Amino acid sequence: MNHAIQGVHCAAATPVDADGRPDLPLYVDHCKKLMEEGCHGIAMLGTTGEANNFSVKDRMALLDGLVDGGMEPGTLLPGTSTPNIPETIELSAHAVKAGAKGVVLLPPYYYKGVSDEGLYRFYSRVIEGVGDDAMRMVFYHIPQVTQVPISHDLIERLMDAFPGIVVGIKDSSGDLENMKAMCERFPKLGVLAGADPMMLPLLRVGGAGCITATSNLRADALRVVWETWDKPGREAEVEAAQDRINEWRTLSNSYVQLPTVKAMVARARGDNGWMRVLPPLVEVTEAERDAVWAEMEKLGG
Repeated sequence: MNHAIQGVHCAAATPVDADGRPDLPLYVDHCKKLMEEGCHGIAMLGTTGEANNFSVKDRMALLDGLVDGGMEPGTLLPGTSTPNIPETIELSAHAVKAGAKGVVLLPPYYYKGVSDEGLYRFYSRVIEGVGDDAMRMVFYHIPQVTQVPISHDLIERLMDAFPGIVVGIKDSSGDLENMKAMCERFPKLGVLAGADPMMLPLLRVGGAGCITATSNLRADALRVVWETWDKPGREAEVEAAQDRINEWRTLSNSYVQLPTVKAMVARARGDNGWMRVLPPLVEVTEAERDAVWAEMEKLGG
């Protein structure tokens, strides 16, 4: 396996203060601990990171805060998409200048039913607007949310037009057959699972790893799978790690996923500031929180 971007990446949750602004000290501490717990990198400001609820200024400040706080820029994969080209260029150029490993780009998600030609123009204008060969771009395919799928023909066209820049895709569709088809058609494209249970089967067909929410809590088990999935004689260890991942993923989906993940992080990190989410999301109720925390205790975390 030799993809430009590969390994276990956490779709890191973003703590916010009582005023709804990013809590940088808490964020830096969390991301550093994620690296210690087994992550190869931090995919900041994605869906789990509530990216689209923050201003451009705050999104840039979060990246700067991690770098200034001692995080290696080459471990960071910030989400830099917005529905418009100028702000997407601004965020992406800022990330490239900071030395980020890559940028993760949703398609423009306001208009539905758009053509591959329109999507090609969006992505190509962003890449050309950044204008830096150091840029490494990862598509973000989550059609159940955006309602804008990323087709294989679009991927091929952009890889041909921008070789060495278009290097990966986060597939959060849950469709293993789609991921397998991309691995077969685009061997140079790093296909990253967006759901934790998908990483192991994806690795078996040539995938590059994952960008997932449960790694906020179980980076250790995901790293075990990454390191040992193809090692003879270690099948039981892989199976045990995968079972643990699945248990925690299932728990995170007990209620609305992102508020539940943040409630779980609050307990794991011992700081209830993690409970806060930004509108239109709403925190889990006290009863839901208590139920999740009790189950975490049973799971040994």
